[in-house]
Amino acid sequence: MGPVQIVATSVAAAITVVAVVLVVRTVRRMISVVRIGQPDPTRGGDRGLRFRTMLAETLGHTRMLRWTVVGAAHWFVMIAFIALSSLVLEAYFEVAVPDHGLPLIGAWNVYGLVTEWIGVLGFVGILVLIGIRLRNLPSNPERRSRFTGSTMWQAYYVEYTILAVLLCGFFIRGFKAANDTLEWPVWAAPVSHGLGSLLPESAAAVSLVAMVKIIVSMTWVIVIASNITMGVAWHRFLAFFNIYFKRTPGRPGSGLGALRPMMSEGKPLDFEEADPEKDQFGVAQVEQFSWKGMLDFTTCTECGRCQSQCPAWNTGKPLSPKLLILNLRDHAYAKAPYLLGGGGKTLTGDEKATQEQLAKIDVLALAEAERPLIGGADELGVIDPDVLWSCTTCGACVEQCPVDIEHVDHIVDMRRYQVLIESNFPTEAGVMLRNLENKGNPWGAAQSTRDDWTKGLDFEVPNVADGGDFEYLFWVGCAGAFEDRAKKTTRAVATLLNEAGVSFAILGQGETCTGDPARRIGNEFVFQMLAQQNVETLNDAGVKKIVATCPHCFNTLKNEYGQLGGDYEVIHHTQLLAQLVATGKLTPVQPLDGSITYHDPCYLGRHNRVFAPPREVLGASSSDGLVEMDRFAERSFCCGAGGARMWMEERIGKRINVERVEEALSTGAKTVAVSCPFCLTMLGDGVTGKKSAGAAPDDVEVVDVASVLLRAVRS
Repeated sequence: MGPVQIVATSVAAAITVVAVVLVVRTVRRMISVVRIGQPDPTRGGDRGLRFRTMLAETLGHTRMLRWTVVGAAHWFVMIAFIALSSLVLEAYFEVAVPDHGLPLIGAWNVYGLVTEWIGVLGFVGILVLIGIRLRNLPSNPERRSRFTGSTMWQAYYVEYTILAVLLCGFFIRGFKAANDTLEWPVWAAPVSHGLGSLLPESAAAVSLVAMVKIIVSMTWVIVIASNITMGVAWHRFLAFFNIYFKRTPGRPGSGLGALRPMMSEGKPLDFEEADPEKDQFGVAQVEQFSWKGMLDFTTCTECGRCQSQCPAWNTGKPLSPKLLILNLRDHAYAKAPYLLGGGGKTLTGDEKATQEQLAKIDVLALAEAERPLIGGADELGVIDPDVLWSCTTCGACVEQCPVDIEHVDHIVDMRRYQVLIESNFPTEAGVMLRNLENKGNPWGAAQSTRDDWTKGLDFEVPNVADGGDFEYLFWVGCAGAFEDRAKKTTRAVATLLNEAGVSFAILGQGETCTGDPARRIGNEFVFQMLAQQNVETLNDAGVKKIVATCPHCFNTLKNEYGQLGGDYEVIHHTQLLAQLVATGKLTPVQPLDGSITYHDPCYLGRHNRVFAPPREVLGASSSDGLVEMDRFAERSFCCGAGGARMWMEERIGKRINVERVEEALSTGAKTVAVSCPFCLTMLGDGVTGKKSAGAAPDDVEVVDVASVLLRAVRS
């Protein structure tokens, strides 16, 4: 080795040692913080399925490619980043011996060809990502940026580091080509040979550029090791683990569907034996999240996809799923020295640490420990109450997150403590909860009127109480039984089932609320009370198959009653109607005139992946076909009623239902079809308001898919 190589090798070795020491220390600290979280034994099973899911979502980029240009660019950058590992390793040989490369495989033409094009495509990909970030700057007044609240310098630093390392790689190869020491022929490394034709011959240049490449790479390692919450960098390593440990790896799309049960010490909470002084009721302190929650907070890459899809954020409310996760992350790591030093509060609020332990803890960590998890600015709360209660639990955030962060579970866990222990929630929701407890429905209607919707039908609706066999239990739901607009849907479904010869029956006054609004607002006690009552009723009736018109009932019966001993085959009415149309048992004879647009309910679409059946029914029932809104299917925009928001006033920002109605009206469709009673109410109110303001044609209407089909069948 010459003097240049000796100096370059020494510098590379020194900075590498520093980087390795720092990053090992940081990783150990990160693991210790994640382990602060509560146990969650549900994350370890189905290893093969988890591993396959992780590979599909990472290497296949299944989430990212929903944003085609961004996803494709990110895929090439990810592959380039992985390839950079071998290329950085190669630089350690090139810095010492300029005419050599990576041992064993370095001379293979295939290696040269693959890494050459990975470098080219990665270079193009990172330029595209930089351009997208610059075009969507939060300072741009013309758009509501998904990068608002992200730590921009960190993103720029990561992107320009990748750009610099890729450029260094090409210059190393270029100088080797100029020196006639490049291992591969022109066809395997055309860019490198082309660059080499422009560069002077210099063995020293190879070593110096290799040294720069190592310095840039190890400086990056040192920077991220010094910034443990730098998710935009750390997610490159943590995403594999976070996706592997996702809640339901077997479900297509996101991990939505059932809510995570209310847990205490890693076990579902049994209210018959629970003690608030011994058992954890929801989350009141950041360390009460599960270890997977702590890993979620650490993994967030600040990309803002969740934020861009959130109905609350898009209508001027303070909730950003991204910022909520970032606030929890920053709080967890700021509080960590206190917790790792023996600090913490018991469930009754007593300090666990001794005075000697507290004296050794940093004063800033002690101050962070005093912050309430939920509280306004005057209380220095980590999460503002308006943020917590703005969520509709629509799941758009979880659906879009490329690293499978479970925002909705974390939000509901915090709500549970506020409702069950603090009794601190929006006042109007209290009426709904009292009605659920006393009347069995959120409207407070008399139970004796639950089957009044059957009056006036030209056939008799069978009741389970009357005996007799039936194939389907028709779960009417509270809205379908008591809300005037929803009752039209109920009658339409019953009529269609009767005309198709489907054997069904109802529970009538034996039915009560599934408990969905109670569970989503955080009152797990009321949910379990109602659910156990329903499970007992359904099991006593020998129910095996259920058809439901409300996606919230459908989701709860299908995905959550199994936690309480109620296992049934549950189908949504649009699925059953689509089957009946496909088999010829229902035949539209006079399709409706005018185009139809369809609004995907969150709990039918995103949460349960039912997208095609409603469209099949509408396609058979319309002469002009279906026109889609800009946001549909997985990216459908919420109506604003989920998460018990149906019973909470919307006082901040623009009304979510108005935003969605404007999108529906922009299609020019005469009929806005829905398949959820909540959506029917919210979009119906929005259209009525637009008509009153002269902003919508008088002939536009909002109706359920079943009503559309009934008109087409009976015309």
